[in-house]
Amino acid sequence: MNQILEDAHTLYSVDAPLTFALRDGAPPVSLPSRPGAAEGSYEGDHETRTVSITNAWPLADGLNIDREGFQLVHHKTDVDFYDDAERTTTYEREIEALIRQQTGARKVIVFDHTLRAGDDNTRAERGVREPVQMVHNDYTDRSARQRLRDLVGDAEAEELMKGRFAIMNVWRGNRQTVESMPLAFADARSIDPADLIPVERRSEDRIGEIQHLVHNPDQHWYYLPKVEPDEAILIKCFDSDDTKAKLTAHTAFADPATRADAPPRESIESRTFVFY
Repeated sequence: MNQILEDAHTLYSVDAPLTFALRDGAPPVSLPSRPGAAEGSYEGDHETRTVSITNAWPLADGLNIDREGFQLVHHKTDVDFYDDAERTTTYEREIEALIRQQTGARKVIVFDHTLRAGDDNTRAERGVREPVQMVHNDYTDRSARQRLRDLVGDAEAEELMKGRFAIMNVWRGNRQTVESMPLAFADARSIDPADLIPVERRSEDRIGEIQHLVHNPDQHWYYLPKVEPDEAILIKCFDSDDTKAKLTAHTAFADPATRADAPPRESIESRTFVFY
């Protein structure tokens, strides 16, 4: 292991600014970017708070998606994520097997992939999106259920929703160690549901609903710097079982410990329905 990665696996915290929602009474709206186009926008008040974010590597082996809401997994893949065919065949099969192994799920449906890059030229050339620098969660209870109905139809969705189901995001670097713009996660146990604000998400093909988070000093923040290509992070976005972690709010952020010549982040996140 080189010195950069050795440093990542020591215990420390960084103080960094994160962007949180503010309650101003007006219904907030998120306008996501189009792949390869300018950054998205947000209609609603927000604020920047400097928070302490703990390097979770020394704790990584004990992280559990059903407790903290996020979990490190080891997963090697040779897929070219910029190849549509490889991504939607080989990689989807790999993800299904990975989640079944990690969670004991009986059924997994991969339904979305989002590629991101921190460099303007890469975004334009590859037609991908920017890292999101707003504390958020990808689904609300209502939008999670509606997304399932849209995906499989009302009748099958009603049957599937009779049992426990969840939405999990599989996030990783795209053929690189992620040195810049890593993800910060709020421990699910430290999130007060009253601090979550529903936000209408207006994309080109659908109007959905996500959640933004109001800052609360009781929130506990973590990150895993320098995730390697054969590692991924499972992120809980929704769970119908209220005895488990419901979600973890997360955001990309500028890590002050990042070396000045670190390459811009390239990453992929894959969203899945998980049925137990």
